[in-house]
Amino acid sequence: MIWLSVLLAVVGLVLAAGAMDRLVLSRFESPGSESVDTRAALEEQFGSGTPSVLLLVTARHGSVDSPSVERAGRALERELARQDGVAETASYWSRGGSPVMRSTDSTQALITARMAGTVTEARTQLAEFAPRFTRKDATVTVRVGGGDEVFRQAAEQARTDFLRAELIVFPLVLLLLAVIYRRFNAALLTLGMGLFSVITTLALMRLLTYVTDVSTFAANLTLVMGIGLGVDYSLFVISRFREELAAGREVAEATRQAVGRAGRTVAFSGLTVIVSLACLLLFPFPFLRSFAYSGIAVVLTSVFAALVILPAALARLGHRIRRKHPQRGAAQLHKKQLNEKQPDEKRLDEKGSTGWWHTTALRMMRRPLAYGIPVLAVLLALAAPALGISFGAPDDRVLPADTSSRVVQDRIRADFAAEEMDALQVLRTGLPGTPASAGQIEAAAIALSEVPGIQQVDALTGSYTDGRRVLPATGPAQRSAQRFAQRFAHESNTWFSAVPNQKALAADPDRLLAEVRAAAGDPADVRVGGYPAELGDFRTVLVDRLPVVFGLILLVTFVILFLMTGSLVIPLKAMLLNALSMTVMFGALVWVFQDGHLSGLLGFTATGTLEPSIPILMFCTAFGLSMDYEVFMLSRIKEEYDRTGDTPAAVARGLERSGPLITAAAVILAASFATYASSGIVYLKMLGLGMVIVILVDATLIRAVLVPVLMRLAGRANWWAPAPLRRLHARFGLTD
Repeated sequence: MIWLSVLLAVVGLVLAAGAMDRLVLSRFESPGSESVDTRAALEEQFGSGTPSVLLLVTARHGSVDSPSVERAGRALERELARQDGVAETASYWSRGGSPVMRSTDSTQALITARMAGTVTEARTQLAEFAPRFTRKDATVTVRVGGGDEVFRQAAEQARTDFLRAELIVFPLVLLLLAVIYRRFNAALLTLGMGLFSVITTLALMRLLTYVTDVSTFAANLTLVMGIGLGVDYSLFVISRFREELAAGREVAEATRQAVGRAGRTVAFSGLTVIVSLACLLLFPFPFLRSFAYSGIAVVLTSVFAALVILPAALARLGHRIRRKHPQRGAAQLHKKQLNEKQPDEKRLDEKGSTGWWHTTALRMMRRPLAYGIPVLAVLLALAAPALGISFGAPDDRVLPADTSSRVVQDRIRADFAAEEMDALQVLRTGLPGTPASAGQIEAAAIALSEVPGIQQVDALTGSYTDGRRVLPATGPAQRSAQRFAQRFAHESNTWFSAVPNQKALAADPDRLLAEVRAAAGDPADVRVGGYPAELGDFRTVLVDRLPVVFGLILLVTFVILFLMTGSLVIPLKAMLLNALSMTVMFGALVWVFQDGHLSGLLGFTATGTLEPSIPILMFCTAFGLSMDYEVFMLSRIKEEYDRTGDTPAAVARGLERSGPLITAAAVILAASFATYASSGIVYLKMLGLGMVIVILVDATLIRAVLVPVLMRLAGRANWWAPAPLRRLHARFGLTD
């Protein structure tokens, strides 16, 4: 088995080496939504659509209307149009001096481009020519921006962060394991299981890319979860193996007992994590589904490593895995602690039991309200900011302030009243884009331009602001004017480009979208696209599916815990405590990333909102990991309860056995996620900091205080279930 494992690792390494090149990029869009269908219709019928790349042209002297700057701008547009992957271009000059494409002080203007092909193809081509368009000469300074450039640079930063995290995580985890085990060979073996999980998961992801799209960002989750879960599961199996050796069993028997006991718990744990992550598949977004693919693969490979590869290695290493220096004086310390205990604590204490977790559990259960209420109050206070959570759209501020595309977008926010890139594309079906329909088209354009928050409307008949035409469809630059008008021409349909001002988009984009739809004509004939509409549809689908996703996670996890424990009360308490952990995490996200506290220390710019997909990803991941610890803890408590029938003693003994391991596992997993807290991408900072907080809170305040408190208060009711369900558990329960 060991040599087979080595072969699997080598094959996995070969496949994993090319995985990053197969991963793709994705936009924030909902496949099949009105906005996405509108974009496709505009491209097919009009050869036009939403631009995703821009050049910010700044005049070195004078204004953008000076002849020399105009010549340079037109030359830049022609050069941009010749680049591979560029399907369409426009500029301030070719649009006849469009006000929304000029800065308020007239020193800057925009050139926009729509990229052809998939988002990955577009951003690959963009990577080729973007550096060439970042230039400065005697006439103009040129910088590259736009949505595709922003998220292309975000993907590059994420890849850099992935490589940097690799260099930090592996030696850090090895050091922590060496401290925990006090055996370097055990530490190296455990890290090897985590490394096996990462390698084989990346290999599986590469194979999956031949069937479906997998996001580049999924690799970041693969690294930390692969190390974290691979190490966690191995830690529990090795710990049980050491217990069996200490009990006097031979190596072969100790291996069988370790796999039989800890292996069952690892399988349960893996199942709960898979359930949480698999629910991401219910979202129709390749971005979120990619995290489900990578997370499920991580769990499967981690479980395989812990239950198949690791036992073979333990059988080979045998007693060399045991501690070098067992703790001395443990018996004397235990005797002293036992003499100091109250009578009820002596009754709860099992012979040979000692340690901080054991005595802490007894202390919590002796005065449950005195300890439980203050801790609950602290956790609720930490969770309180979550009540003010506000979801918004992602933008360039996910990047560091000195990133080139971020600099461009900051200039546009500061110097432009509106941005062409955020235009709403309003498709009117049944209204021909022909001169014969000019009157109806102009009436619709005027109505749209009067919508509060719309800066300018472009149509077949010209450009409109505040109910009046500001640019005609024809003019001195006849060739440019004809090109402009042709964008909206079609024998059956036409469309309008409604450019909102930045204040309206920031305040209430959903209201703006609704008013634009209402002003455009009969709702049956109106379809709205453009970047703000795509983000709106994305958020709508995301929020609509949240109750189903969250409900399914809770239901399936509840059923798994019932089948494991035979109780209805214990799964219910687990759900409540996990929900408390999640609210603490969301409270931290709101306080730090939405409200901007610690933004200077962590190096990011708060926007006043949170992009919703990342917190949802974190919920599914954190809930699964939290249940991971719940399963490890409950398995030991249930084992002791089945043996003694004494709930308080079972809790104390179970926490004594599982508490140190949960703490060690939590520290290692938190250290893995913490490597992303220094990432240049706000999303990865959120993932890193949020997961560290929820893991540490869950493994300390929740497990050390609230679990024994609630178990003590419930008493024998912990194990209650109605008679029909007890019979169901007796028949189908996941027990030994």
